Amino acid sequence: MKKDKIFLLGFMGCGKSTFGKKLALKLNWNFIDLDDYIEEKEGERIVDIFKHRGEAYFRGLETKAVEATAKMKRTIISTGGGTPCFNNNIESINSLGLSVYIKLSPIVLKKRLLNETNKRPLLSGLNEDELLTFIVSKLAEREDDYLKSEIIFNFNEDAVPNFIEKIKEVV
Repeated sequence: MKKDKIFLLGFMGCGKSTFGKKLALKLNWNFIDLDDYIEEKEGERIVDIFKHRGEAYFRGLETKAVEATAKMKRTIISTGGGTPCFNNNIESINSLGLSVYIKLSPIVLKKRLLNETNKRPLLSGLNEDELLTFIVSKLAEREDDYLKSEIIFNFNEDAVPNFIEKIKEVV
């Protein structure tokens, strides 16, 4: 069955937005980043939503954002790292479109996230060692949900152009 939406899942820093924009260009589809969508709807940055209203409130906003994608067609959707792991969002995602888990090693994730700890609420104040420990721990917590994706793209091993061709066959 052809899909009209592709949800990119994976840990923060794995490249969902960067890859999603490239994929959208190749397919001539729209691109949306759920975090940007939430910030626009709320008129507040994610980091401030976490600070002022807490994580539970934010996770509710993510669920509403996933539900809002139901009306979208020919759209690549970059989800937040925790989006599929709360409120049965992974089931909603899988029923709405094609889910793709972008898998990356903890070491590579740490390198990518090291200079972004002030922009990402869950990483705030972590030093290099704490960051790696956090990534390993959170990945272990979230991987069961990530692995419910229809396609797993191991960014450590698979070439992006080959993967894009594989996606084109499905949509």
